[in-house]
Amino acid sequence: MRMKMEGFMVLQILALLSLGNIFPVIHGWGTDGHLTVCRIAQSRLSEAAAEAVKKLLPESAENDLGSVCSWADKVKFRYHWSSPLHYIDTPDDLCTYQYNRDCKDENGEKGRCVAGAINNYTTQLLTYNSAASQAEYNLTEALLFLSHYMGDIHQPLHVGFTSDRGGNTIDVHWYTRKQVLHHVWDANIIETAEERLYDSNVDGLIDAIQQNITTEWVDLVKRWETCSAKKTTCPDIYASEGIKAACDWAYKGASEGSTLEDDYFDSRLPIVNLRLAQGGVRLAATLNRIFG
Repeated sequence: MRMKMEGFMVLQILALLSLGNIFPVIHGWGTDGHLTVCRIAQSRLSEAAAEAVKKLLPESAENDLGSVCSWADKVKFRYHWSSPLHYIDTPDDLCTYQYNRDCKDENGEKGRCVAGAINNYTTQLLTYNSAASQAEYNLTEALLFLSHYMGDIHQPLHVGFTSDRGGNTIDVHWYTRKQVLHHVWDANIIETAEERLYDSNVDGLIDAIQQNITTEWVDLVKRWETCSAKKTTCPDIYASEGIKAACDWAYKGASEGSTLEDDYFDSRLPIVNLRLAQGGVRLAATLNRIFG
């Protein structure tokens, strides 16, 4: 276990160096979005799941899943094969998702999308109590990939249209700043909310969402947690919700060259908060089912 943790730390350092020396990358949800999903999830773990997560986290994380929840973004340039696992491209303007049609990479290889990745790393983690699992899988990485991808699939534009790469080719202005639409949803809405409502403190955002989970959304939580047919996780449900939110909220009113200001921010922030909450609740529910 110690060798695995040391190797993980070396990989983490190399990833950070490579990112700093090459060029900036757009992260799903941005660091604060992923932190929020993982902090919500860790607060909802069963005793058994909390113990398993503690054992699998690298020592450098100090039992804080949120602190390494963006690791999967940082290693994309080292683990080149992982890049397609962060998103799903769906047919333009259909506003629907189908696993067999849409879960593939640019070369057409089936299963290589964020839904397939969630299924894969869930399956790996289900071997946690198996004697052979340590030799077959790196379960620390499986935990970090699963935690990150559960956040990604709840960002609406990670289940977006093929032609614009989930809003990555749609240039807009976020107030006075030029951005692509995808980045607005990854980071700008969250950052603006933090600045205006929480003194630029992500903890304030997390606390507000946690409060909503126990009040405004309390009657919805059981439905969020539940998977059909007793599945351990159900990313097809999350992806179908994602493309609907992308069509209804992300793409709407955000054409090429448009300026997005208070009307867009005020109406879209509740959707961002909802998806962050759902991501955290569902990550916890999945880990609780995995670890018992």
